[in-house]
Amino acid sequence: MPAAPAAASPVVRRLAAVSPEQLEALAELLIDCVDGGASVSFMQPLTMARALSFWRGIAAEVERGERVLLVAEDGLGLVGSVQVVLAQPENQPHRGDVSKMLVLRRARRCGLGAALMKAAADAAREHGKSLLVLDTASADAERLYARLGWQRCGVIPGYALLPQGGLCDTTYFYRRLDQ
Repeated sequence: MPAAPAAASPVVRRLAAVSPEQLEALAELLIDCVDGGASVSFMQPLTMARALSFWRGIAAEVERGERVLLVAEDGLGLVGSVQVVLAQPENQPHRGDVSKMLVLRRARRCGLGAALMKAAADAAREHGKSLLVLDTASADAERLYARLGWQRCGVIPGYALLPQGGLCDTTYFYRRLDQ
């Protein structure tokens, strides 16, 4: 039996528009993460139709310039994504929200999360942002964010449901980009 093809080193890039093929790959990424237990706003089972609907909404915000969408791809396809929400209230033009940092289970623990977060910070700076905020329900992500210089603000107990049910806490972080 031939060996599976090796994945090339992932490349992170920004999408200015999202093609139908990319929508499907992003939906598969989201489903993989939810199936793996990630608390990213969706419950199991996450259908392809629901995942596609979510990404169509994100694609519309990207095209309107309200959100940056970064993707990571290797030789086998799309393996990760992260978003920076640029559209903020008028009294917070300096702030952006990092949202939905997702990595396929097969591509984790290879530095991809760090690469996506660096690209998110760079994109935020390009848009004049000096402060980023995010929240996470993942202990692994907490360690990554702390390692990348994010400051932990605190924990809200019982904030959301895990995809398979049951309450989980969420931890808030911020990062100043002008330091």
